[in-house]
Amino acid sequence: MRRSQTAAQGTIHRLTLDSQMLRGNLMGDSPLREVHVYVPAGHDGHDLPLLVDIVGYTAGGPAHTNWKNFGENLPERLDRLIDSGAMAPAVVAFPDCFTRLGGNQYINSAALGRWMDFLCDEMVPFVEGRFGCGGTGRRAIFGKSSGGYGALAHAFLRSDIWAAAACHSGDMGFELCYLPDMPGVLRSLDRHGGSIERFMNAFETARKVDGKDTHVLMILCMAATYDPDPSQYLGIRLPVTPDTCEVIEERWANWLAWDPARMVEQHADALRGLKGLFIDCGDRDQYNLVYGARRLHRRLDQLGVRHRYEEFLDDHSSVDYRMDESLPFLVRALNG
Repeated sequence: MRRSQTAAQGTIHRLTLDSQMLRGNLMGDSPLREVHVYVPAGHDGHDLPLLVDIVGYTAGGPAHTNWKNFGENLPERLDRLIDSGAMAPAVVAFPDCFTRLGGNQYINSAALGRWMDFLCDEMVPFVEGRFGCGGTGRRAIFGKSSGGYGALAHAFLRSDIWAAAACHSGDMGFELCYLPDMPGVLRSLDRHGGSIERFMNAFETARKVDGKDTHVLMILCMAATYDPDPSQYLGIRLPVTPDTCEVIEERWANWLAWDPARMVEQHADALRGLKGLFIDCGDRDQYNLVYGARRLHRRLDQLGVRHRYEEFLDDHSSVDYRMDESLPFLVRALNG
């Protein structure tokens, strides 16, 4: 996808929010958060719907406004969609939610911080107060991978804020996407005497980041998200035994309680109240997420929850093209 040379260009406002919600988090992460805000060409933001982009693991919202090789960054995609008439104008916010553990799942955690509260109760009013956009029934949240998970979690738990949501390849079907990684995590920790603290010290002082270690860090991040224990180093405890990799049922149950494929049973009413719900996945997703997506799609149908489900002949990588479908869908829903 080559970027359009003719589409009218919107404006990116680079703001900083001093968060009270994130102060004193166990990670020691800064409460000062960048929020980039896209306003379409010819608009000041007033009375437009608000979309919020929450990104995948290891990224931050402002990464989506950066220059991109061989294609469009997200503002350029928005310019093209709006200029062509495929999508009505909307304000889009890109909050930085990166953490010491490489990201988060956008829910409240005693270890990582109150990220759901930050987004809903600080960031949204901050952006809306500045640009006069959004408001009740005029807000949507979207994301990919961890961001896709977060979009679903927010749809389940904060339908008072969000009227629509889009999940691209979001984490679900936890026994298929997380448990297969546990033996490799334990082997990596064994190189550091089984100590998460020693692993973190080595990771944070290394001259070069090893991609395999980043994958281990991702699982540690998930542990700090779904089953935090503030008495442990950085609040991290794994749901398996360190010597035999046997599932610790009590801890694993805490993870499963956050699986969208299971959460839907308790939160179907919230989803029925949405103006729009978009879910997609690749049919050969390398993290096995398509199986959880199919389960969720089937159960939503059974529960009578209106949604749009798309399955692409693709994997988990480089899926931004799917936003050509989801973003117009969200704006139509908000304007309907």
